[in-house]
Amino acid sequence: MELLKAIGLGLIVLLPLANPLTTVALFFGLAGDMNFSERKRQALQASIYVFIIMAVAFYAGNMVMDTFGISIPGLRIAGGLIVMFLGFRMLFPPHQAGRTLEAEHKKDEMNEQKSVSIAFVPLAMPGTAGPGTIAMIISTASTFHDNSVFPQWILMVAPPLTFLCISVLLWLCLRSSGEIIRLVGKGGIEAISRLMGFLLVCMGVQFVINGIEEVITHFSH
Repeated sequence: MELLKAIGLGLIVLLPLANPLTTVALFFGLAGDMNFSERKRQALQASIYVFIIMAVAFYAGNMVMDTFGISIPGLRIAGGLIVMFLGFRMLFPPHQAGRTLEAEHKKDEMNEQKSVSIAFVPLAMPGTAGPGTIAMIISTASTFHDNSVFPQWILMVAPPLTFLCISVLLWLCLRSSGEIIRLVGKGGIEAISRLMGFLLVCMGVQFVINGIEEVITHFSH
């Protein structure tokens, strides 16, 4: 019961930040041209990447950031710029080349070239394990072992189990998005992709603003 309570607390803290439903909407906009098996593969890879990112952030985040001199505001601003770039790419997609006879004969080859991995960027990072999630995990890890509410063995077991729960939940959500994609069709996917692009630009700008505010607050003291 104590272990379940610790995992529940971890999910309450991390799920609003990770927000798998937002990642599903992002996947929905980016995976429209992928076949079913490719979407399954990307969903599984994204879930595995999320677990690895969260685990690394928890166990080695402070050490990595101290080694490279990276601050939490720096992490937020960098993440915001990445999100903004992806949002602009979705809002203003590159124009497709006109259909030619040669292109029709090489359709299979062209489809292979279009198969771009979206599992790590942007689904895992910054879609699910974004700057806010990573910052929360790193700040929690720095004070985690001083906690006297739970026994020491729970403090060792609960974090990876919490990250595993979030990864499995993300995988289930991404797997179910395939049915929605088939129902909406290509036109609907393009419209949603543009909408998600706009939202990503807004999210990226907000990440940058939050990072700048933290920098100003730090130097004002």
